[in-house]
Amino acid sequence: MDPNMDPKTLSQSLSPSKIHAAHTLIKPYIHRTPLLTNKTLNSLASTPQTPDALQGTPYEGQTPAEPKINFFFKCENLQRIGAFKARGAFHALLRLIEEKGEDEVRQRGVVTHSSGNHAQALALAAHTLNIPAYIVMPSISTTAKIEGTKTYATKVVFSGSTSTEREAVVAEVQAQTGAILVPPYDDFNIICGQGTTGLELEEQYLELVRDPRLSVHGASGSGLDAVITPIGGGGLNSGVATFFSDKSTRVFGAEPSFEGADDCRRGLEAGERVTSVKSLTIGDGLRTPVGVLNWEVISDTKKVEGVFAVTEEQIKAAMRLVLERVKVVVEPSAVVGLAVCLYNEDFRRIVEREGGDKGWDIGIVFSGGNTTVEAIGKLFS
Repeated sequence: MDPNMDPKTLSQSLSPSKIHAAHTLIKPYIHRTPLLTNKTLNSLASTPQTPDALQGTPYEGQTPAEPKINFFFKCENLQRIGAFKARGAFHALLRLIEEKGEDEVRQRGVVTHSSGNHAQALALAAHTLNIPAYIVMPSISTTAKIEGTKTYATKVVFSGSTSTEREAVVAEVQAQTGAILVPPYDDFNIICGQGTTGLELEEQYLELVRDPRLSVHGASGSGLDAVITPIGGGGLNSGVATFFSDKSTRVFGAEPSFEGADDCRRGLEAGERVTSVKSLTIGDGLRTPVGVLNWEVISDTKKVEGVFAVTEEQIKAAMRLVLERVKVVVEPSAVVGLAVCLYNEDFRRIVEREGGDKGWDIGIVFSGGNTTVEAIGKLFS
């Protein structure tokens, strides 16, 4: 696929069949991560918020929404390197080898920039396929992500935190080494790889709801009502939206609101992509602006029906629930979708209105689990 193609034209080439083809290619290299359910979180999500929780919001004094929600958690925190990014990295690298030949890719190596999860993913994929990898990381990246990347990378180079600063260092590395850029999210093959998360999620959901007690629809359900993923650069959300684009499942995005990290939500409201983000949200994997190609998918309301934002406190509250009730380790970025379902009254009213008496089965992608005991302790101290 020509990366120089007009983004709108390129986005129209993204199709469910491309996601299926990506899955076939990467399946030997990735984990089929579990899909978990949890009655406690279903009950919490299906209980109205307290009036106190709505103070200071546009819904203060109004009757809280009372949606009916059953969750299905796709645990990409248990993916190789602890995040969904392994899918896109392996797919992009395998396609690059197909296109340029193994000898050229091995001779030149690959380079990328990332706050951590794509960094680790590309380093792992390159190490697995015996290709040099030069990884540019912001110096404020978490220690766990830096150490995880160093395990597999040929070289880690540090940069400032904004995408502009990262890209400048990437250009320097390329000038020195001739390495081929594998973008962290704004790339056709990355999007196709990340979209395989949605493919597995649907397959596993259909297997699980053979037990009709797990679905809000009982024995009458035919598919997930909705899927919600975090949005940073937008590779995961646009890939999942591409997979579900020929189905009735609705796709939504979730972002932190802190210091303008909800660039996608704001861009959709304004009608144009926000090109820069400078936020120190605890959702460190979501500090980047949505990519150009990703924007073409996400801004298409036939593919993504809406993007919602949550506060730092709501992210922490959702993270605590996952740690204590689901018993899996997640990083803050991973739980923004769950936080939207639990605390964003705009989203909850949609589910209440359109789900009716039965409600919705909602797939939540836990995007990653790269954190440490010390970092979790600091968050909740």
